Amino acid sequence: MGITAAVVVGGGAVRAPLRPYDLVVTADSGLDEARAAGFVPTHLVGDLDSISDDGRAWASEHGVPVERHPVDKDATDTTLALRLAVRLGAAEVDLYGATGVTRLDHLLATVAALGDPLLHEVVLLTAYLDDTTVRVLHPGHQVAFDLPSGALFSLLPMHGRCDGVSVSGATWPLSRTRLSPSSTLGVSNTALGGRVVVSCAGGVLTVVVPGAHEGER
Repeated sequence: MGITAAVVVGGGAVRAPLRPYDLVVTADSGLDEARAAGFVPTHLVGDLDSISDDGRAWASEHGVPVERHPVDKDATDTTLALRLAVRLGAAEVDLYGATGVTRLDHLLATVAALGDPLLHEVVLLTAYLDDTTVRVLHPGHQVAFDLPSGALFSLLPMHGRCDGVSVSGATWPLSRTRLSPSSTLGVSNTALGGRVVVSCAGGVLTVVVPGAHEGER
């Protein structure tokens, strides 16, 4: 296993860490949310327009490296945090936060940020959004997770056409199938019970698992 990183963004309460991390990269007020959830931030990035004064003081007192950006910029704090995690060598990245987002554009932008081409070397890229788990597969990667029988999951080609999509352990398996951005073929598949394996040869594929499931990883 390579370097593991948690990226914590603001926008609502953050769940407790699901595993130990080598890096905890926080985006702006995500530092406040991370500390409240039990994370120990190692890096802070963003325009810092929403972090609390207490959070700023804590980061300064603990020598947390800060990568500050102007408010007027061409990328969201979430994107900047994800890119920083990759530059720091993260091979596995878990995104926490954005649970209290009420603007659809912000929520979609958070999921879209996971498809950033600069993240293509991340082997396992996961976002925990409320009780929904989102995994994003960049070309040539696969993901395996355990789900109970009947558990729902969907495959969404949100970032463009996906080629060579294969699924096993599901009611409706796929073998090297092409999914276009407008395709709903991958929506609402169900697990047979046990290991589900999803792979994508070309394109960026988003795997959405609604609901919290014991054994998912």
